[in-house]
Amino acid sequence: METSFNTIALIGKPDHQGANQTLVALHQYLNQFNLNIVIERRVGEQLNLENVELLEMVELGERADLAIVVGGDGNMLGAARVLARYDVAVVGVNRGNLGFLTDLSPDSFEESLERLLSGDFQTEYRFLLEAQVHRHGQLKASNTAMNEAVLHPGQIAHMIEFEVYINGNFMYSQRADGMIVATPTGSTAYSLSAGGPILTPNLNAMTLVPMFPHTLSCRPIVIDADAHIKLMVAPTNKTDQMLVSCDGHVSLAVQPGDEIHISKSPYKLRLLHPRGHSYFDVLRSKLGWGSKLF
Repeated sequence: METSFNTIALIGKPDHQGANQTLVALHQYLNQFNLNIVIERRVGEQLNLENVELLEMVELGERADLAIVVGGDGNMLGAARVLARYDVAVVGVNRGNLGFLTDLSPDSFEESLERLLSGDFQTEYRFLLEAQVHRHGQLKASNTAMNEAVLHPGQIAHMIEFEVYINGNFMYSQRADGMIVATPTGSTAYSLSAGGPILTPNLNAMTLVPMFPHTLSCRPIVIDADAHIKLMVAPTNKTDQMLVSCDGHVSLAVQPGDEIHISKSPYKLRLLHPRGHSYFDVLRSKLGWGSKLF
């Protein structure tokens, strides 16, 4: 089989028996094509495979042409935040719950994967967010998010006060449990649970969803993804345990008076789908929407 992918990276869900079984099956399957296979170190040490090269995630990004992520959307998000910097093509095998980003079945991946390796696939680009915390005019911390960046208190059900600016223009002040800034990819995740809209992946848009705002007039708003968002945390907030969470994985510490800057990252995830993939088929399946009436 001729393929443009010479080095394949396998990435998995650590300490997950089902994911490990699928990784072993993928390794055995790909070996027949004489491809160079590298495995993410954390999971590779659990697989008991001989003569395999184990690499850190950054090294995978530098070396691989294609990454196969086995797990749920959380594993895909973690891999995406690193691999997007290196323009590595990524495909997912679902070993999680919903699996909005992981297309292939762990029980029957062979046919779809062979077609994909031979060039029969659809490419989709998903943009990421860059979240920065500024304190007294200085950058204190930053990270990227594939789904969402969330300002929230460290304590449960603890209201905070902040102002929201879009491209330097004051939009409103908030007294709420926080603010979710989500990409189209993240619009079916935490944002959706908080009452936000679903954005189709091709939209160049972000949605801002207040979390339990102290007013009934406050609603989610969709804005241009090229806009710059600034959240100014009121210096009068009585808690210094606030956080900005990126995809629920990485947390940046926030103090009263800090500014949070959120904008589109220069990096995009190059996501591969089997030919014939339909986003609306995924929504209908995952969200239990009704099928055709006639």
